[in-house]
Amino acid sequence: MTGISSGLIERRNKSIPIGPFNITRAFIAKASGAVMTDVDGKEFIDFAGGIGVNNVGHSHPKVVKAIKDQAEKFIHTCFHVAMYEPYIELAEKLNDLAPGSFPKMTMFANSGAEAVENAVKIARYATKRDGIICFENAFHGRTLLTMSLTSKIKPYKLGFGPFAPEIYRMPYAYCYRCPFNLKYPKCNTACADYLEDFFIGNVAAESTAAVLAEPIQGEGGFVTPPPEYFPKIKKICDKYGIKLIIDEIQAGAGRTGKFFAIEHWGVEPDIITMAKSFAGGMPLSAVTGRTELMDAPHAGGLGGTYGGNPVSCSAALAVLEILIEDDMLARSKALGVTLIQKFNALKDKYEIIGDVRGKGPMLGLELVRDRETKEPASDEAKKLVQLCYEKGLIILSCGNFGNVIRTLMPFVITDEQLDKGLTILEESLNELNN
Repeated sequence: MTGISSGLIERRNKSIPIGPFNITRAFIAKASGAVMTDVDGKEFIDFAGGIGVNNVGHSHPKVVKAIKDQAEKFIHTCFHVAMYEPYIELAEKLNDLAPGSFPKMTMFANSGAEAVENAVKIARYATKRDGIICFENAFHGRTLLTMSLTSKIKPYKLGFGPFAPEIYRMPYAYCYRCPFNLKYPKCNTACADYLEDFFIGNVAAESTAAVLAEPIQGEGGFVTPPPEYFPKIKKICDKYGIKLIIDEIQAGAGRTGKFFAIEHWGVEPDIITMAKSFAGGMPLSAVTGRTELMDAPHAGGLGGTYGGNPVSCSAALAVLEILIEDDMLARSKALGVTLIQKFNALKDKYEIIGDVRGKGPMLGLELVRDRETKEPASDEAKKLVQLCYEKGLIILSCGNFGNVIRTLMPFVITDEQLDKGLTILEESLNELNN
């Protein structure tokens, strides 16, 4: 590496530990829409979106204006000390957007992990139960509790124990690698019915506060359950008074063509967590849920100094306007149609692509060395990411084996930029194939 980036790499390595890992060696000088430009002037088409944060694009003018306007008024008071309208307005809008005709309330925090922690706190407080059921392949954060809820050991959990108690993990609806060795649809979604059996040998239903799930697993490989899965899970939860918490941190804010991904399953969660794209890059997360649950904890039991910062709330209000009033959700759906057609064509052409899955433009390509054995092509996925990077496309891998290529491009990406990015991806696949 030469130029300005080379010197910055040296400074980074001297000043910052290796723990905060870097996927690329790029140092960005500016970014707009779906294009980032590094300090040496090289442009990158962005299929990563800051790991699902930039659905409305980098530096969207409406978001920038909202940030500037609020910053000129005041930047921070702490909502607990002196309240402000953007917090209330944003809560009202999320309460209206969340699935369910029942009354809802919303509170704000700073990160996805904080949102999940608060959702668990609320569910435990309201039910007076301790157990939390989560899933294999799940990712919920890096704090002690959310790291405990996260499935993958390396790099997220190795050496960081002991972990939080009363967490129980069951198999997820990973149809491509069914944990029950069954085939959909003949399986009748046995993975969902298994929740009843799970209560026998793992944690009693009457001791379980909540089932926590991502509608489409993010870091776990964009694993997407079949249509019957969540309705069955919710029915079992309701039977035993267990609350269903849906983690929309990566899948929400229009990433699947609907504002909330869980809408695809027609399920009304008891609590929903949000972060990432819903604030356009500003640090903000939300917990939205049934009023009787959200209002259960005593005054002072929830909150934090920076939670619901006024600048972040103003940015989020601008994002909602862009997504809904500017009809950016329609663009998300259109992107999804284009991408699924392209990726299925690539699957027909390249044997290394074993599975294409997801909803809307939140799609994953699982790479395998053999379609029969489904041996994960982990090294190949890593090389593909690097080849794309060298050609000017930033794309990410995920999954327990690191063999799933995922798409998280901004919805404002132009057709020309999208075509160029997809061309780079295919060129890299062809190079990998040869």
